[in-house]
This record gives sequence, C-alpha cells and structure tokens, in this order.
Amino acid sequence: MPKAIETHNLTRAFGDFIAVNDVNLTVDYSEIFGFIGPNGAGKTTLIRMLCGLLTPTAGSGKVNGFDITSQPEKIKRTIGYMSQRFSLYRDLTGRQNLVFYGSVYGLSSKELRARIDEVTSELDLGGFIDRLTGSLPIGWRQRLALAAAILHRPQIVFLDEPTAGVDPAYRRTFWELLYELADKGTTLLVTTHYMDEAEFCKRICIMHQGRTIAMGPPRELIEKHGETDLEATFIKLIATSNRTG
Repeated sequence: MPKAIETHNLTRAFGDFIAVNDVNLTVDYSEIFGFIGPNGAGKTTLIRMLCGLLTPTAGSGKVNGFDITSQPEKIKRTIGYMSQRFSLYRDLTGRQNLVFYGSVYGLSSKELRARIDEVTSELDLGGFIDRLTGSLPIGWRQRLALAAAILHRPQIVFLDEPTAGVDPAYRRTFWELLYELADKGTTLLVTTHYMDEAEFCKRICIMHQGRTIAMGPPRELIEKHGETDLEATFIKLIATSNRTG
C-alpha cells in the first residue's frame, strides 16, 4: 500500500553539525503522526526536508509519492504547512490573507470564494474572518493559519508547534479540528512539546540529537518502557539516550 511519507536514512548536516541523522519512518494516509523531542532534536529540520524546503545531505524520502530531492516543487503543491512562527500578514484581514494564499496556490476566483466560505464554516471563523489579523487573539490567529494551510485541500498537512503559546482549553479545541480533518482523509504531521497533545497522535516519533530513539503508538511506548504516562516515558528515553551517546 502506498505511504503518505517514507524516508530511508534521511540525514541533514550543517557543516560539522548533524541536525538529522539516519531517520527512517513511514506515515500512512489519514494518520495523525507526531514528533516530540527537546529543542534542537531535529524535528523542524526534518519537517523542512519533507516539505521540500531543505535538501537532504544524505538518504532519501518521498512525500505523496514525490521525491524530496528531485521533485520538491511537486511536493509543495500537494501539502499544507503551518509554521512554528505565525506567518500571516497582520495588517490584512483574515479574508484578505486567505485570498492571497489561495491565489498563490493557484485557485481560481470562483474556487477561492467557495473554499474560503467552506473553511470559514469548518473552523468557525465567521466572527473573525473580516477583522485585521494582528488584532486577533493568538488562538484565533492559529486557527486562521490552519485555514490558510488547508485552503487548497492538501492531502498532507505539516504543523510545526501549532499550539505553542495558547491556553490548554484552546489546545484541546484545536486538536478536535485536527481529528475532523483526519477523519476526512487528511494526513497530519505535528511537532509538539506538549505530552498531552502527543498522546492524541496515532503514532509518535521521539527524536533526540537528530536521531529517532523511539517510535510507535503512545500507549504502546508507555507500556513497553514500564511507565505510567508519556512524559515519564519521554524523560526515561532521553536519559537513556544521553547515557549511551
């Protein structure tokens, strides 16, 4: 069965520093797959390679059937990307931002109007879509950024720390939206520092110093390592990795 994402010994070095080191993974279509790890673990670098934004130093990978080294432009047309930093224009309204991004994705005027109406309804943006983006609370800005990422109906969406800085109640609401997208067939790759969010993923990859040190369903990893929750499992795995080098 075709995979949404697959990598083989994927590596990225910056001079003598190896940010991503021999990463092997597969992600199924419609799966919510999470990456967790300390700052500097290599999560964002890996995501940027999978999005066709950064060329690997070694190894290979495919996203939606396209090669990340030789076909990055084709990858970009079939994915959505919500970056760690808020990327919309604060001096435009939400609608104006969506019009701009929809035009970049090549949607016709008719398609764009219909699609903006759809995502506004799906993400409950009606009360905010015509307000200046910079005036919105952070949670609603993040919801608008998600709307921009899914506007062109991508099969795969990458979300890099999508709920950083927002309150726990909103984080849960945001994840309900992600589940709805997955139920409709969208594949989601999410990086997060929050252990409760990681447990919402079907599978997770724990990264440390550029390497994958554990991968699997959160509950299975917890039970395998004899812990009671994912945070304790994460701490144990990181400590073990530090001791073994």
